[in-house]
Amino acid sequence: MDIQLQPIVLSGGSGTRLWPLSREAYPKQFLPITGSNSLLTETVLRTHALEDSESYLQSRSPLVVCNESHRFLVAEQLRLAGFEDNPIILEPFGRNTAPALTLAAELILRDESDPVLAIMPSDHLIAQQQTFRSLLGHAARLAHNNQVVTFGINPDKPETGFGYIKIGDKIDEVASTLVAFEEKPDPATAQQYIESEQYVWNSGIFVMRASIWIQLLNEYCPKILEACRTAIEQGQNDGQFFRVGSTQFEACPSISIDNAVMENISNNTGGIQASVLPMDVGWSDLGSWSSLREIHEKDTNGNAIRGDVLANDTQNSLLYSESRFLAVMGVDDLIVVETPDAVLVAHQDKSQDIKTITEYLKIESRSEHAVHSKVHRPWGDYQSIDSGARYQVKRLTVKPGASLSLQMHHHRAEHWIVVRGTARVTRGEDSFLLGENQSTYIPLGVTHRLENPGNIDLEIIEVQSGSYLREDDIVRFEDRYNRVDGSETD
Repeated sequence: MDIQLQPIVLSGGSGTRLWPLSREAYPKQFLPITGSNSLLTETVLRTHALEDSESYLQSRSPLVVCNESHRFLVAEQLRLAGFEDNPIILEPFGRNTAPALTLAAELILRDESDPVLAIMPSDHLIAQQQTFRSLLGHAARLAHNNQVVTFGINPDKPETGFGYIKIGDKIDEVASTLVAFEEKPDPATAQQYIESEQYVWNSGIFVMRASIWIQLLNEYCPKILEACRTAIEQGQNDGQFFRVGSTQFEACPSISIDNAVMENISNNTGGIQASVLPMDVGWSDLGSWSSLREIHEKDTNGNAIRGDVLANDTQNSLLYSESRFLAVMGVDDLIVVETPDAVLVAHQDKSQDIKTITEYLKIESRSEHAVHSKVHRPWGDYQSIDSGARYQVKRLTVKPGASLSLQMHHHRAEHWIVVRGTARVTRGEDSFLLGENQSTYIPLGVTHRLENPGNIDLEIIEVQSGSYLREDDIVRFEDRYNRVDGSETD
C-alpha cells in the first residue's frame, strides 16, 4: 500500500501576540525563535525524512499557502531548506484557514491526483520530531481510508487560550473518535475538561484526502468552495507563485477549518469518520510570550533570558534583548522584550492581551505594528539609521546577483556611499561601477537602479533628502520581482 502524502503549510498568521518581535511584514513564522532555523523552515523540514521512517509513504514537497506580501520571504526560506522553485499559492488578503486549504486542495485535484493532505500551521514548535512523524504516518493510513484525522495535544494544565476537542471511544491503539470541538473555555470550564480526562487541546493539524475536504466543504460551506474555484479560474502562474483572482477571492467568507467543517462532522455525520490522535511531542503554538518562556531554558530563578541581559533579584520572567544591554532588578513575573525600535514591558498574566498594543499602533497610524527597523526585500534588506526634517539615512544590503528596480522618485534625491562590495549604478543614461568608499548622487526625478554584480553582499549608506520621504514615492519602470508601484517599495 503506497500512500501519497502532500504537506500543506498554512503561513498566513501575523503573530501579533509576540509583538514587538513579530510584525505584520515579518511575522513569527519567519523568525528563528527556537533555534537557528525559522519556524517555517522547521515546519517544511518536519515531513522531509518521513519516507525514511515509513516506507509505505511517498511524501511530496510541501505546498505553502501565504499572503502575497510574504511571497519572497517564503520563497527564500524554502530555497534555504532545499525546496527551490517549490510552488507557492498566494492569497491577496487573509481569509482564514478554510479558504487557504481549499485553494491548495482544488489546485492539487486539478492535477488529477488525490493525495492525503497533511495540513499544518507554519509557526508551531514540535520538539520530538520522530514521534510526530510516526503519528503522522498513522494518521495518513486512516486518512487513506477516507477518515478525517486531527491531532490533539495532551493537556498539562487548564489552559484558556486554546480550543479543546472531546474524544470518545478508541478506534485503535492510538486513535479515538472525535466527539466535539469546544471553543476556548473560561478557567472553571478548562479545569473541568482537565479533570474529566476526555479532552485534548486543538493543535490545528489535520490529515485527510483532498477530495474528502472538497466533499465536506461542498456540504457544509459551499460559498467558500464557489469563491475559491472562481478565484483559481481567474488566477495565473507567476514563476513559482500561483496568484489567485483578487476580486473573486475577496468574495470568499473568512472562516477557519474548525468552524467551516470540523465542528459539523464531529458526530460522524455524512458517513465520514472523524478521529483524533492524542500526542505528547513537545508541542507549542508559540502564541504568546508566556508560552515562549515555557519552552526556553531557564536559570535558577526561573528566568528565560536571551541576549545581553543582567537579571538581579528577578524571578520567573522572560527577558529578551535584541540590540542593547538590558538590566532588570527586583521584579517578578514580567515580560521584557527589547528590539531596536520598540520595548515591551508586561506582566505574565497579560501575555494574551499584547495584540491590543498593535491595534493601538494601527489606530495611531504608526509603523511599529507592521515593520521592524530592518525591512526585508527580495533583493536584500534595509535598515533605518536616522531621520529628521527633510532627510533620512538607511543602510542597504543587496544580495549577490540581486538588483533593485529601475525606478524614479518625484520628491527626493539620494546619495549612495559604498561601504562593502561593488555596486553597479544606473543613473539616467549612464551605467558605472562603484567600489568601497566611493559614492554617487541621484538627483530628484532621475531614473536609477542599484545592482550587486559581485559574489559578496553589497552594503551602502543611503542618504535621502527632499520634501516627502515615505516609501510610496516610487515609480517603477522595470522590476525582476514583478512588483507594482507603491507596493513593497525599495
